[in-house]
Amino acid sequence: MKFIGTFLWSFLLISLLNYVVSAVQNVHFDFMNGVYISLVVSVLIFILSSIIPDSPAPEKH
Repeated sequence: MKFIGTFLWSFLLISLLNYVVSAVQNVHFDFMNGVYISLVVSVLIFILSSIIPDSPAPEKH
């Protein structure tokens, strides 16, 4: 479920950003660019979450 949620949120946010930037720059809005970029961002998030350890940091006093 976390994979679907991550893709859904990245898709929504990047598509919104894609639409706003294309409207501000007065260029053609391409829906598929947002889909491709959100796929890449989702994969990068999955890779980063697998690299970062889940254990708490050791205390150093």
